[in-house]
Amino acid sequence: MPDSAMRVSCNLFADHLEHQADIEQFWLAELGLPAAALCKSVVNVYSKYSLKKRANKLPYGTCALAVHSTRIVQTIYGSIQEYGGFDRPEWLD
Repeated sequence: MPDSAMRVSCNLFADHLEHQADIEQFWLAELGLPAAALCKSVVNVYSKYSLKKRANKLPYGTCALAVHSTRIVQTIYGSIQEYGGFDRPEWLD
């Protein structure tokens, strides 16, 4: 399967800005994807009301993986059913 079938975008926080490149590389390495699969990251700034309570809770932020392959998505759904011990045939159509 070509790597272009998968894209990843990072959701970072204001305190991640100075480490943005390292965090993006972390997610690419974890997912085994090339740099070409990385989309633009989103950086959430703190509101003046937040009191910055989130600090150090998600050291790598979060990421979203988009899969543009029906075969892979159906494999994921099949795996979820197998691990969960239930059957939803409509997931595999």
